[in-house]
Parts: sequence; structure tokens; C-alpha cells
Amino acid sequence: MKAYFIRRLLLVIPTLIGITLLVFTISRFAPGGPYEAALQAATSGGQEGGSKGSGDDKGGNLSEDQKELLEEQYSLDKILIVAYGQWLGVAPKEDLISKQEFGGKSFVKGYDRKTEARFILRTVDRLVSVKINRKSENEAELVSFKYLDGAGDPVADGWTIRIESPQDRKERWARRENSTAAECPNQYDYRAVAFKNRFSGLIQGDLGRSFVYGDSVVSLIADRVPISLYFGLLSTIIIYTVCIPLGVFKAIKHGSIGDNLSSVSIFVGYAIPGYALGAILVVFLGARLGMFPIFGLTSENFSDMSTWGQIKDVAHHTVLPLICFVIGGFAFLTMMMKNNLMENLSSDYVRTAMAKGVTFRRAVTKHAFRNSFIPIATGLGGLITLFVSGSMLIERVFDIQGFGLLQFQAVQAVDIDVIMGTLTISALLMLLGNILSDVIVAFVDPRIKFN
Repeated sequence: MKAYFIRRLLLVIPTLIGITLLVFTISRFAPGGPYEAALQAATSGGQEGGSKGSGDDKGGNLSEDQKELLEEQYSLDKILIVAYGQWLGVAPKEDLISKQEFGGKSFVKGYDRKTEARFILRTVDRLVSVKINRKSENEAELVSFKYLDGAGDPVADGWTIRIESPQDRKERWARRENSTAAECPNQYDYRAVAFKNRFSGLIQGDLGRSFVYGDSVVSLIADRVPISLYFGLLSTIIIYTVCIPLGVFKAIKHGSIGDNLSSVSIFVGYAIPGYALGAILVVFLGARLGMFPIFGLTSENFSDMSTWGQIKDVAHHTVLPLICFVIGGFAFLTMMMKNNLMENLSSDYVRTAMAKGVTFRRAVTKHAFRNSFIPIATGLGGLITLFVSGSMLIERVFDIQGFGLLQFQAVQAVDIDVIMGTLTISALLMLLGNILSDVIVAFVDPRIKFN
């Protein structure tokens, strides 16, 4: 059995890679995202400026350098597999990029710009010289890359130099404009690109930065997870504490008035979606009657309250959303417990135990209950995902800034880094939860062997 669980743990890595690669591919080709958002903002600015009499409809459009900067920021200038490797942290990212076109304008005079480019490296503010030997219109070799002051070596300092040919730049334009290189209207020359390689991705604990919030994805998730974990733990404790004894009661008292009334109650609750119930509670108990807060998890003056006051305030804000979280889980778990227990109570081994003098109470608690709990135990591992993911719709209704709402807002805004970060956490927890379910089942029923 140990070998089985080791294999399952090892399979988590390739499975997670497959899931994230699939979503990364879809998100890369899906419309929207930070690049398109910046273009739309610039276009809107240009149109607004034109309406005010500027006479230039494209005055607000991004320049080609700005477009390239956005591409480099989100790895859109790289092919899919390289961009995914950079997000994963196994391929280096180009950082501190500095560029200079050969033959172009420069603030430094007195040299042949056709074969030499001089520019300042970012962050170090040192002037460098890059010389090339032009072999043809689209082929050149690097001759030298050095500091002009002669002190030190940029390569030894971690800098890398790349020479882009006019054809390379046309192909990059074609990828960006969804066109062909032959249709590029721009005339390019060779360009020197200096940068430092930096490994920064999932493996290094860097999930990127949200273009909507401006914060790192790691910090956003760290702020949201405790809130969803709070509601996940509370709802799970309440559901299992109530539903398992209720299921046992319904199995033992099957057909009684208590069984029938409880069945009607839990199925009515099951038929009402949590977010729909939340909207009703917010309107009637919150807005109209003023019995409960209608949004958030704390009051505005929360920091000024005493410790006991803060506890009461959080509890007051928790009541309505917690009702919505637990309402749908009652019916499924209660009826599963009842049906499993009734099936086991009618089994031969229970009747044999009672024929040998075992009391009915002991037959239920020592024999039938444990076997009835096995199907329920298979879903316990999945609670890890529930603890963290929460419910995006319920959190949206009550404006609770939890992990579920973060996922929802990221998808709405096509915030790629946040989508990938939250998906990675959810997928990892799901995979680990499945393994944990097997562990729990093996613990509950020693007869089960995994090979």
C-alpha cells in the first residue's frame, strides 16, 4: 500500500503540469487580458483626445516600444512552450531589457551607427558598446559587447546580448498584429537587446502580479485564503455534526413523523441555491429589517473595537453567509448516511450479531455504522478544496473577499496571472484531496487494500 501512495504522490506533478499547461494555452489565445486592456485604454484615450479637437484619432494609441514592453512583461513575445516554461520557473525570463537600434538616433555622437550601438544599461547606468559585422540584410555577427569606460565586463556581470535582425522584428510584428511578415509596413534595422536572465516562476514561489490589483498573486491568495478557510471549516463542522446523527436517527426511525418532517425540511433547503437564498436574506433580514449586516465580514470601525467586540462583530457578519454555505449540504450527506445505514442494518452480518445476543444499539454503533461511513469517507479528502475555494457566488452576494470571489473576478477581468495562480492552488488541493480520501478509506476499512 505504501508503494501505491508513493506512486499517487509522484503522479501529482505531471498531472498538475498537464492541467496548468492546458489552461495556460487557453488563456494565451483567449480574447482579453492585460495586453488587450492596455490597447483598448490607449485607443479610448486617443478617440477622446480627437473629440476634443486634437485632430489625431490615434494620438492615444500605444507606440510600438510600449507594445513590445507589454509583450515582454507577459511573455507574449515568446512561443507558447517557452512562455509556459518561464511561468513554471524552468526557463529564464529576460529582465532589465535595454535596446538600441543600429543606424538610429542616439544621444552619443562620433561613431558609426551602422555597425555600432551605444546605450545605457538599466539599473546600472553604464554606457555599453555593441559592435556587429553585417554579412547581409538579415544576417550579422556579434563582434564585441563591452563597457565604454573599459572597467569590467558586462557578460561577467550577468548581462546577455542578443542581435535582432530586421526579419526577426518583422516576424514579431506579424505575431502581434496577427498578420504576416511580408505585410509589415515598417522598415527595421538591426537592433541590440541587452538583458539579464532571471528564473522566477511557480517553482521559485513567484506566481506573477495582478494587472487589476497591482499586487503579487501570492499576496492576494494569502489574504483571501483565510477567509474561505474560515467559512469552509465552520460549514463542514456544522454539516457533519448535524447530518451524521440526523442520518442515523432517520435510518432507525424510518417512516416516522420525525423522519418525514426532516426529509421535507432538508429537501426544501437543498432545492434553494445558496446564492439565491443569500439574495433573499440580504434583502429581508439585512436591508429591510436591519437584523444583520448585508456585506463584508467586519464593520468599518472593526479596528477600534475591543477583542470581545471584534469576535461579536465577525460572528454577526458570519450568520447569513454561513446559512447559505451549509443549506445545500444537509440533504446529500443526511440521505447518504440514512440509506447506507439502512442497507447495512438489513445485512446478514447485523442480523447474525443480534441473533447472538448483541443489542440493537451496539449492532448499530459497532457494526453497521462503520461500514455505512465508508462511502462518506471517500469524499472527506475533497473537503480540502472546499476549505480553500469557498463559493464564488455566495461570496459575491455578501461581498466577502474570499478565494472564490478572487477566482471569479480574475476570470471576469481575464487577469491571467491570478487565474493561473488560483487554478494551481485549486488543482493541487484537488489532487492531494483525492489521495487523502484513499488514505481515510483505508483507515476506516482495513479490508481495503490499494496495490
